[in-house]
Amino acid sequence: MLDINIWVKRITKDRPLADQQTIIKACIWAQEVHQSQTRAPGEPFLIHVVNVANTLAQLGMNTEVLVAAILHDIVDDKQIMFDDIEKRFGSEVAHLIDGVAKMKFIEELNDKSDKTINTQHQIERLRKMLLAMAEDVRVVFIKLADRLDNMLVLLHHSADKQQRMARETLDLFTPLANWLGIWQIKWELEDLSLRYLEPETYKKLARLLDERRIDRENYIKQVIKSLSDALANAGIKAKIYGRPKHIYSIWRKMQTKGIDFDDVFDVRAVRVLVNTVTECYMTLGVVHNQWQPLHSEFDCDRS
Repeated sequence: MLDINIWVKRITKDRPLADQQTIIKACIWAQEVHQSQTRAPGEPFLIHVVNVANTLAQLGMNTEVLVAAILHDIVDDKQIMFDDIEKRFGSEVAHLIDGVAKMKFIEELNDKSDKTINTQHQIERLRKMLLAMAEDVRVVFIKLADRLDNMLVLLHHSADKQQRMARETLDLFTPLANWLGIWQIKWELEDLSLRYLEPETYKKLARLLDERRIDRENYIKQVIKSLSDALANAGIKAKIYGRPKHIYSIWRKMQTKGIDFDDVFDVRAVRVLVNTVTECYMTLGVVHNQWQPLHSEFDCDRS
């Protein structure tokens, strides 16, 4: 469980004094409003809004976004009006919170939509509405962080709600995270959704991946080191990230290609970021010089 006092100190230490005071002020107000509320695991509701802000802080969001995240559920208390928020924290924070509140309408609309007809068309329309209603893209960031934290405690809800939220998350929210390039949130949302939509498959894949996780992580470190040296020798500046491939992407590959887990070659993934298209092709050449490509597996899979 996140210690709020420690979090506030850590998150504000490198910010200007005025920003530190604003974040602390937001936490104090949120604590006052939510003091009688709890969430499904039985913990104080304040933990939720701080978790949302913590996710956004890790993404490097500014103070206004963190304050809006801390206060994003405050208007659910009918005694709190947007004018109150604007007076205390300014128009920018009030604008962000208003945007998050409007996006709740889309979730309600999705709940009421007819799931038996034009499903894909409805989903696409809802995604576009989500983006259109969020005049400021930072609103979508807040909503994605909010959805992620709610998915992390979904275990404590009914099976019906687990299925509904998991499907909604996969249909509406993971594509948004993908479009915005928030890969870590996308991967987590996909895995959490699969956990409830295909529980037995999820457990099986999680067990298979955990069996040799340390070996895979060590292998990725070796690949990053080898590739970094090779790119440096070729005069290419690059940022390289590695990770064990997440469960949902492995499941999707198994479904798409009709193969078993043992036939999935790329359970490890390395991402290389370069500055130009030319460097991208040069990097591909360096990679192919380092490792023999499997031509049957060479594709444009972005998962």
